Amino acid sequence: MTIKNKIVWLTGASSGIGKSLAILLSRQNTKLILSSRSESTLNEVKALCLFPENVKILPLDLEDYENLSEKVNTAKMFFGKIDILINNGGISQRSLAKDTGVLVDKRLMDINYLGTVALTKAILPHFIDENSGHFVVTTSIVGKIGTPLRSTYAATKHALHGFFDSLRAEVFNNNIKVTLICPGFVATDVSKNALTGDGSPQNTMDKATKNGIAPDRFAKLMLKAIEAEKEEVYIAGVKEKLGVYAKRFFPSLLSKMIRKLSVT
Repeated sequence: MTIKNKIVWLTGASSGIGKSLAILLSRQNTKLILSSRSESTLNEVKALCLFPENVKILPLDLEDYENLSEKVNTAKMFFGKIDILINNGGISQRSLAKDTGVLVDKRLMDINYLGTVALTKAILPHFIDENSGHFVVTTSIVGKIGTPLRSTYAATKHALHGFFDSLRAEVFNNNIKVTLICPGFVATDVSKNALTGDGSPQNTMDKATKNGIAPDRFAKLMLKAIEAEKEEVYIAGVKEKLGVYAKRFFPSLLSKMIRKLSVT
């Protein structure tokens, strides 16, 4: 599958992976719908796109998941249909489970899981009617491996894998594809914006995140996976990838390794 001439709706498009991916997609002669909470920041990304006249802005808040059906109706009106929904929006966490308020747990689940699922369900009838469509979901390596300071974040990503693996089987006969993208460390502001135990942002960048894959390079690898219609792909450093396979084949060994990670 080539992404050229496709109509792509991208959430989490205002920064990081989403911003780099939006700019890259604009060079593929796609028609884009860019979404995040900040309309002004989305317009800044639009200005960086190669053909801004083919880019539409649709602000939305995944936390407001009960009202996302209206956003789907608006999105469909921009270009008449949607070929690919890239569920890239979300927020991370940096706090011990014992120090994390349950309302923070709820917010993480509302944004990362329920918001993504609600948007997916809202557009699903359109894909079924078209007998085509492609859901792309940015999850995480911690969607496969839970690590310290990310208990609820890991839970939200594990939940996405469960939902979309099930959905893939359900919509196979409707010619609808599902691709799960699992990033390792990527050099974005994800750790700065991560929620701490009281719900406030961490406001500092983790060393591992700072040394992660550059967003532009990540976007190129992500695009290749989308065009290849991969079911699941790990875009990460060697250590993160090894962790996934260790979890599968040597779970006790991986548990010992994870226990040695810093939790402060």
